Amino acid sequence: MRMRMGRRRGRRRRLGPAKSVLTAVAVVPPEDVWAPIQAIRQRYDRRFARWMPHITMIFPFVPRPQLEDAVRKLEGACEGVAPFDVTLGEFRYFEHPTGSATVWLAPEPAEPLKALHGRLLTVFPQYDDQLRPAGEFVPHLSVGQARSWDEAAELAEQFQGGWRPLTFRVEHVSVLVRGPESPFKEYARVRLRGGRSAVD
Repeated sequence: MRMRMGRRRGRRRRLGPAKSVLTAVAVVPPEDVWAPIQAIRQRYDRRFARWMPHITMIFPFVPRPQLEDAVRKLEGACEGVAPFDVTLGEFRYFEHPTGSATVWLAPEPAEPLKALHGRLLTVFPQYDDQLRPAGEFVPHLSVGQARSWDEAAELAEQFQGGWRPLTFRVEHVSVLVRGPESPFKEYARVRLRGGRSAVD
């Protein structure tokens, strides 16, 4: 699947809600499946130190002073969503307008993650950055960057060899925060089927 990433230029953007690159909403796999993902990311992902393994739902998100109100909205959106299982089994890649590419693990089945993203957008409709530019949400867990499409294809094939699929249950979405020079950490977990769980 070849996808081009980027935005159209030359159009003045309308003023919208305040957004922050210091906050995000994501599905974070449980730590007991991190090891093989991190082994790849540590070498190939330049964002390794900033992000834990994650599937982005909303980014950028609300400024930090608005997070408590945002969490309450997320609780309402997640109330009717049942937990589900996903498997990370196949490596794919995006192409960017610059010619570079991102290699990623495809969570399968994708439909529950797409449905969850749609529910989150019902309470944050203007935070739809993950729909751009194609207008479709593509769930993915990034593991690295490549300088070209061909290099990305080679890396995906390399990673696929010997990869053992990882399956985990999605029971909550994580609200993430970071400082200007610090990595993301969990601010809150919003349970599917409603409710908030504390974060250590």
